[in-house]
Amino acid sequence: MFESLSDRLGSIFGSLTGRGALSEKDVSAALREVRRALIEADVSLEVVRGFVERVREKAIGVDVLKSVKPGQMVVKIVHDELVETLGSDAETIDLNAPAPVVIMMVGLQGSGKTTTTAKIAKRLTERDKKKVLMASLDTRRPAAQEQLRQLGEQTEVATLPVIEGQDPVAIAGRAVQAGKLGGHDVVILDTAGRTHIDEPLMVEMADIRKAADPHEILLVADSLTGQDAVNLAKSFDERVGITGLILTRMDGDGRGGAALSMRAATGKPVKLIGTGEKMDALEEFHPKRIADRILGMGDIVSLVEKAAETIDQEKAEAMAKKMASGKFDLNDLADQLRQMQKMGGMGGLMGMMPGMSKAKDQMAAAGLDDKMFGRQLAIISSMTPKERAQPDLLKHSRKKRIAAGSGTNAAEINKLLKMHRQMADMMKSMKGKKGGGMMGKLMGGMAGKMGLPGGVPGGMGGMPDPSQMSEKDLRKLQQQAEQLGLGAPGVPGGGLPGLGGPKLPGLGGPSLPGLPKGPKK
Repeated sequence: MFESLSDRLGSIFGSLTGRGALSEKDVSAALREVRRALIEADVSLEVVRGFVERVREKAIGVDVLKSVKPGQMVVKIVHDELVETLGSDAETIDLNAPAPVVIMMVGLQGSGKTTTTAKIAKRLTERDKKKVLMASLDTRRPAAQEQLRQLGEQTEVATLPVIEGQDPVAIAGRAVQAGKLGGHDVVILDTAGRTHIDEPLMVEMADIRKAADPHEILLVADSLTGQDAVNLAKSFDERVGITGLILTRMDGDGRGGAALSMRAATGKPVKLIGTGEKMDALEEFHPKRIADRILGMGDIVSLVEKAAETIDQEKAEAMAKKMASGKFDLNDLADQLRQMQKMGGMGGLMGMMPGMSKAKDQMAAAGLDDKMFGRQLAIISSMTPKERAQPDLLKHSRKKRIAAGSGTNAAEINKLLKMHRQMADMMKSMKGKKGGGMMGKLMGGMAGKMGLPGGVPGGMGGMPDPSQMSEKDLRKLQQQAEQLGLGAPGVPGGGLPGLGGPKLPGLGGPSLPGLPKGPKK
């Protein structure tokens, strides 16, 4: 997500921040590169022009040119403008209306409306404890209604029974009525799309809107459509009147031009982004956090939130008890690897860690990626329960059998055992102390260093629980990260515990084998 834009802007600002003073010529040269980077990221030309001009007006001023760190000042101005372009504040789906709240999903065919409908329904059911009804109004695409029914079974969300021959407007009226009679809090209407915008589609959308009177009309757009997304959003807004945007396939687009263009061109907020095919791969769109990621400042708050959502509290408690006795076997190591996979794998974690983009490339070159986790889990799975509990039993003949069973070799098994020994030694040194494994140490160290309140139950090393934190606390978390040098562009980032390279403050831990170390001082 935003990978190519982030890399380009990172290199531009890297050269700026190293200078003691900047001239107007330096700023103009940098802004030419910023303009080129935005155009290459498929941002609308109209949006690019406005963005660059606003930055130029603020950057070429006495305050900037005479400041102690003018390069940092320019980065801050670009960051603030990015936040402004993406939308100052995060906006979520508005459910502040009499039940049932009707949400109408619109968009072109193939943009991911049906899957996104099911994702939103699952999110509202599980996170907001709402009773949701989904209804497919797509009578044109073969098996569209059956697809939503199956997704409803998968997510355990009710769907409107299909009546053959009913037109979309009649289905919409029946869905709203069923929502009232069934005591549903939310009714989501999955409308039909076309391969392109045409008059019959717009007439149908307008008729459905009139019949259902939706509180939210969300345009689902494929982020890969790039600049054409602006025309799409404008057309739907003029004819139907959208209240928000949802961008799908953000995980498959390193450019991010659609996100920057659509918000700026329509004035409508991006409410959610799809980050994968799975039913839980849906994230809220936080402009400041996205701007931080684009400029390589990391996203500490989202990282903490993700950890709080994915950490299994029962396993955390069991791990805390094991740590109290200083025990750590290969079953525990497998649990830690699965935990990191749940949190988005190596790539997902690195994207949220400040200043880690360069380390990410080094790790990829060293073969440390998400596939490595899969190979390590395959090795552990090929062992007997006794071998997992007592790694010292693993002699040459056993390693040969495990290598054949996992499709690996003895060298990879030795690397895994070395990593386990290092982690086991660390656990012994932490004997009697509170904590919950590698991810607990990561979050606990960060929280302890920042002096944040609260903690997730289960002995997770004092990791703050975002659901129990106020907006003020979350802002404090980000500010203190920046003060520690975690959020400042151009400042070398830290490392995850368990990975070599420079460390984040308060985070120690052994190194994964093969990872290049940080530069010697």
